[in-house]
Amino acid sequence: MAFTGIDTATSRDVLLQAKPVSVAAGSVLFQPGDPCTQFFILTSGSVRVHRLAPSGREMVLYHVRAGETCILTTLCLLSDEAYSANAIVEQDVTAWAVPSSRFNALMDSSAGFRRLVFTSYAQRVADLMQRIEQLSDVPVDVRLAACLLERADATGLVAATHQALATEIGTAREVVSRTLERLAHLGMLILSRGQIELTDRPKLETLSRSW
Repeated sequence: MAFTGIDTATSRDVLLQAKPVSVAAGSVLFQPGDPCTQFFILTSGSVRVHRLAPSGREMVLYHVRAGETCILTTLCLLSDEAYSANAIVEQDVTAWAVPSSRFNALMDSSAGFRRLVFTSYAQRVADLMQRIEQLSDVPVDVRLAACLLERADATGLVAATHQALATEIGTAREVVSRTLERLAHLGMLILSRGQIELTDRPKLETLSRSW
């Protein structure tokens, strides 16, 4: 088996040290203070990494999806520090898990593995910086339009509560509710309980790129 985007030799090195794991949706992968004991390469599913503000509000930092690694896990392994955020499985995950001792051995012995780790780490840092920029500068309606387009299925339906959307874009539920009502009034979507139907994708796409 070869991982997407990884050369055959590196895939072989990883598979010799790793074990397959499966984690069900809703499971907690780690939380603040937990030791970091494994390096994960996701092959399917999705993980949400977030922190809780002193107010109790959840702030999403990033998602980890198939073919990706977790920036915080890499940081904790390289620095021998405990986790400082929470990770929740959003969609059932399958992954290859490399124990921390084997991670260090691979970092020493495999140039391909080092490239994988540091390339992924750099990309995730860039994504995180973009996320911070969005939360600080981009208007709520623009962030919400982009989030709805990303979450919509092939039929244009978004199965998400207002609270879940608020958590995703880093604002309050009340703000999301008001913004959704305004977008619905403009004919871009239809609201129903626990579901949103996107009725004008072109307008939403224009809005999402307007900043």
